[in-house]
Amino acid sequence: MAAQEITQGALEAIFNDPAGVGGRFPVPVMQCLQIKTLESKAAPGGPGPERFRVVLSDIRNYVQCMLATQANHVVHEGKLTRGCIVRLKSYQANAVKGKNILIILDLEVIESLGAPEKIGEPTGLEVKSEDAKNTTIGGAGFYGNSVKNEPTTQDTKPQTKSLPSRTNNSNSNNLGPGNATIYPIEALSPYAHKWTIKARVTSKSDIRTWHKPSGEGKLFSVNLLDESGEIKATGFNDQCDQYYDLLQEGSVYYISSPCRVQIAKKQFTNLPNDYELTFERDTMIEKAEDQSAVPQVRFNFCNIQELQEVDKDATVDIVGVLKEVAEVSQIVSKSSGKPYDKRELTLVDDTGYSVRVTVWGKTATSFDAKPESVVAFKGMRVSDFGGRSLSLLSSGTMTVDPDIPEAHKLKGWYDATGRTEAFATHNNLASMGNAAGGGRKDETKTIEQVKQEDIGMEDTIWFTLKATIVYIKQDNFCYPACRNEGCNKKVVDYGDGTWRCEKCEVNHDKPQYRFIMTVSVADHTGQIYLSCFDEVARVIMGGKSADELMEMREEGKDAQLTAEFEAANCRKLSFRCRAKMDTFGDTQRIRYQVQTVSVMDWKSEAARLAELVKQMSV
Repeated sequence: MAAQEITQGALEAIFNDPAGVGGRFPVPVMQCLQIKTLESKAAPGGPGPERFRVVLSDIRNYVQCMLATQANHVVHEGKLTRGCIVRLKSYQANAVKGKNILIILDLEVIESLGAPEKIGEPTGLEVKSEDAKNTTIGGAGFYGNSVKNEPTTQDTKPQTKSLPSRTNNSNSNNLGPGNATIYPIEALSPYAHKWTIKARVTSKSDIRTWHKPSGEGKLFSVNLLDESGEIKATGFNDQCDQYYDLLQEGSVYYISSPCRVQIAKKQFTNLPNDYELTFERDTMIEKAEDQSAVPQVRFNFCNIQELQEVDKDATVDIVGVLKEVAEVSQIVSKSSGKPYDKRELTLVDDTGYSVRVTVWGKTATSFDAKPESVVAFKGMRVSDFGGRSLSLLSSGTMTVDPDIPEAHKLKGWYDATGRTEAFATHNNLASMGNAAGGGRKDETKTIEQVKQEDIGMEDTIWFTLKATIVYIKQDNFCYPACRNEGCNKKVVDYGDGTWRCEKCEVNHDKPQYRFIMTVSVADHTGQIYLSCFDEVARVIMGGKSADELMEMREEGKDAQLTAEFEAANCRKLSFRCRAKMDTFGDTQRIRYQVQTVSVMDWKSEAARLAELVKQMSV
């Protein structure tokens, strides 16, 4: 029975006997009596993180609890429900405004025990009188309402407990310098005063300087991570000199107040925390002897296909296989005139999509990862330039071949099938969405609808076709283009072994051939011709470049060339198209140009068709 599994008396021990609770109840088991979503206080730049209040019972007593954000997944997955039995793997006890509050950092739902009705008649666990004046653990308060910033005479005294495996089975692991109790980053707020965190530096910026009429200065910042969350910390001027060399990326430190906790400036950080730290003159920072008990890095991955649903300027984490590595190039800032080094990479993953990634500065010049490595990026800004592309923020990090499940899965996929796959891109996807009306996704249509609705007769219209290739024109399927990056203009054969680009005013010893292809596609309602440019045509041709196909033609390998085109026939693909009226001489006609093409996602396609059937039901 579930009642026999619950560790009665654990709550009283957690709050009133923190030194002995580990021996008596190493992993407490309790019943969930209630779950409630809290109203998050809005943060600058958007809503605050989602919060859940939970009531847990050990049959004798019950307490109010708050899920740390990294534990929210048990609610999202539908595992944590009213009545279920849970195993507490990591938690922290606090007294907040006269009430006992348990912060749940990690828990496991024992699904085999089901979700019985409330067991026993538990009573609320009262706070000891000496702790009744402790302050709140968060700026928004436990119940999600605003909290008055009242003066306090006592500081919060948290009590922490984690699984032995996480604490190296040592009670001292919850103690900082001078036996200070360790605070989780998740619990930091402007209302907590004396505190110590134990955190790993996951990234460290260069020292940046500024010069203004009012004065000049310098700063640096670090991202700090523990089991509960992440937070940014910044040192200005004297603190920049004081702490820059001490804090090293990848190392673990004890950091103790006085250290200012303030509302995070979301435009300067990619971390999901409402607060950030500013080092002060007397902030205490000490390197921890035990460097292994704190996580290395925390990722919240978005796959490459999902980028089309992500807003411009949002920050994401990405993991993928390194497909291409460009040389370092340099751009000059229009505003400052300063040169910046950059390097462009291409990442792919098992969704069948690729994305262009730009890294900057030292990361670009020192980049030495080999193609086919798995690379994880944290803190990538999403751009709609060329559809969807990514840029590594100065506060972001890059890890080559990380030892995480997502990386191992991608490596296995790439070695098995990914190496030979063709990948779709997000080219011009953003502009398509905007053209389709305020950023909404383009509408899926049949060929018959495209023709009957005279799409493109007046305005430029964007739409999606699910169609099968039935014919590809093989004469003039490409053109000779300038080899300079970003040019793509047609070059002229001078007959002396050189090719001239009038735009760049340079001669090349050979052109770079680029596709300009016309394909006929059909669905169950009709047939239509589509125009495809280089990146789209590469996907259609199974990853072959126009240079490769022209080489076959020039070497007389006609049978091999024909086989390549035949292999591309009879494939059903998803085409995102633009319809626009073009004029040729005295004739006007609608031209349908493919902006992106992707392999069919049969799961999502089946769901779309099921929804259509549902809408048609009477």
